[in-house]
Amino acid sequence: MSDETKPTRRSRARKVDGVAETPDPQGEAQPTAPRRTRARSTTPDGAAAQPARRSRARQAPPTDQPSETAVAIVQAGPSAAPLLTDDDIYLFNEGNHFRLYEKLGAHEAVIDGERGTYFAVWAPNAEYVAVIGDWNGWDTGRNPMRVRGSSGIWEAFIPEAKRGDCYKFHIASRYYGYREDKTDPYGTYYEVPPRTGAIVWNRAYTWGDSAWMQTRGKLQGLSAPMSIYEVHIGSWMRVPEEGGRTLSYRELAPRLAEHVKRCGFTHVELLPITEHPFYGSWGYQTTGFFAPTSRYGTPQDFMYFVDYLHQQGIGVILDWVPSHFPTDGFGLSYFDGTHLYEHADPRKGYHPDWGSYIFNYGRNEVRSFLISSALCWLDQYHIDGLRVDAVASMLYLDYSRKAGEWIPNEYGGNENIEAIMFLRQFNAEVYKHFPDVQTIAEESTAWPMVSRPLYVGGLGFGFKWDMGWMHDTLQYFRRDPIYRRFHHNELTFRGLYMFSENYVLALSHDEVVHGKGSLLDKMAGDVWQKFANLRLLYSYMFAQPGKKLLFMGGEFGQWREWKHDESLDWHLLSFPSHRGVLDTLATLNQIYINEPAMHELDADPAGYEWVDAGDAEGSTYSFMRKARSNGDLILVIVNATPVVRYNYRVGVPRLGWWQEIFNSDAAEYWGSGVGNAGGRMAEDHPAHGRPHSLVIDLPPLGALFFKSQG
Repeated sequence: MSDETKPTRRSRARKVDGVAETPDPQGEAQPTAPRRTRARSTTPDGAAAQPARRSRARQAPPTDQPSETAVAIVQAGPSAAPLLTDDDIYLFNEGNHFRLYEKLGAHEAVIDGERGTYFAVWAPNAEYVAVIGDWNGWDTGRNPMRVRGSSGIWEAFIPEAKRGDCYKFHIASRYYGYREDKTDPYGTYYEVPPRTGAIVWNRAYTWGDSAWMQTRGKLQGLSAPMSIYEVHIGSWMRVPEEGGRTLSYRELAPRLAEHVKRCGFTHVELLPITEHPFYGSWGYQTTGFFAPTSRYGTPQDFMYFVDYLHQQGIGVILDWVPSHFPTDGFGLSYFDGTHLYEHADPRKGYHPDWGSYIFNYGRNEVRSFLISSALCWLDQYHIDGLRVDAVASMLYLDYSRKAGEWIPNEYGGNENIEAIMFLRQFNAEVYKHFPDVQTIAEESTAWPMVSRPLYVGGLGFGFKWDMGWMHDTLQYFRRDPIYRRFHHNELTFRGLYMFSENYVLALSHDEVVHGKGSLLDKMAGDVWQKFANLRLLYSYMFAQPGKKLLFMGGEFGQWREWKHDESLDWHLLSFPSHRGVLDTLATLNQIYINEPAMHELDADPAGYEWVDAGDAEGSTYSFMRKARSNGDLILVIVNATPVVRYNYRVGVPRLGWWQEIFNSDAAEYWGSGVGNAGGRMAEDHPAHGRPHSLVIDLPPLGALFFKSQG
């Protein structure tokens, strides 16, 4: 989600007017007031719901302080299962434990021959923690936990707790008499929102995607074609016969795979499916960093979804949000009566745009938590890549803040050094353990070397979204063609930086929400010209160096902007104009994947060469894409006006036959049908600094691809 368009609505929490800030004995500034919150959430289809109950059963009313009996149980009770070793605790407190999903949370176990569930939670400033759940009537005194030395980790083994039981942690802080029932930060599975309890579960699953996993590194490297279809699961397709309900993970898998293969995409990218209370946040306000949302099924159902797509040859990328988290009282915020996961100072710990808390990247245990979350998705769910949301908001201390609203770093600058070190550590750990996946940064500023290796000073991402290309290109295509000659540089400017990073050209969900209109609606001209411009936009996008990403609905030219609580307008495919857009995109994907010249050197200047970047008066552009493996050349010519350019001469480096392999104005795409009868023979006539040239007919608002075999 871009830093401009992230939803700002969040679950509303009641706050108690408090006392002055008090220093923590451990050195952290403490909150101004103890807060107990009840979050307003939504039903799975996005409708507003009543405030969520903390559990399915009524909880016994807690006392102001833990009873002496309860404290005695904590001090004298038997030790929990040795699932968490001393080495685990050391690495966790040091900030170097990245498999915490195997240790903390709830895990079924057998101890001394007795089957039950092992629970562990980090709450260093608590004086009493208990597990409450279905098996004990949500009684805060039945299952107290035992603190493990000075680690801040509380643990308990409970024979009565079994798979499927709902639970929370009842936490009583040593500060201000604060008490709250918190959901498990490491939960594997949660109740369907608006309920907020965690559920004892496991991640057992028999995978069938070994063929994909063994070869995926070659399918998503810098020289591989990556064409990504961005999807919001809750609104891609619904079931109108059943009240417009959403599809489950298992229902979605075959439908989505069939459509993706028809369009020719290589990957899907899912808007966050990490558990989130507010459906209208699109998943970007996460409370369950280790669990797929239960709105669409169980963890195993999501595994089936990924497994099915892999078996169909489709990669799965997940939007992952380590930049902030919501203020809901049942979640991470004010977890143990202190600002545990977030900064205490709102100048560093509160995001003014999104009304959410910012992680304290300087705290070792928080880094362990976040990197463990990332590795969990790659390890347990076979995710092929992580697109990291809102990186710009992490890098800058003054992001979206006025003078006096932020704190400079130790050198007086605005760079968030703790966040920078976290991102570098995140990328190092991901690529160390999973060298065949990709990390992708949504970063909207000029921060250098985002996608460059750590050893040269980069942040270490595999790719970065090219937000500048998106902005300039959409602005150009909004313009009436008669004025485009005055803005020719909006399409040529990218040539100055296109290889400074490993780019993904993204036309994402952010461009079709909040009154911006759909991609089709943005295009200039009458109805025919809008469709021609959209086909031209996609043609230009696929001809440019860089991987591709398109948000759902754009593949067939949806008129309406995206609505998260409604299905896409699939009925539009009954119209030839919309089918023409989809067929155009399918052909472009086919060429992009099958022609090495279109992808092999996506991140190498050797793969691109301007032929004519200076024809502002005619609003035409021509350039060459080159292959490394076979010497093929593909000439791309773009005409951004509705005027046919007959006998247009363009320079080429070779004699011989140049085959016309694509024409965005073809009649089958709902174009006017101006073309070149399958190709042209190069003439021994210099043009554009080349020794030879082609004479072609350039269609209106059209793009042509000509191929010369090496």
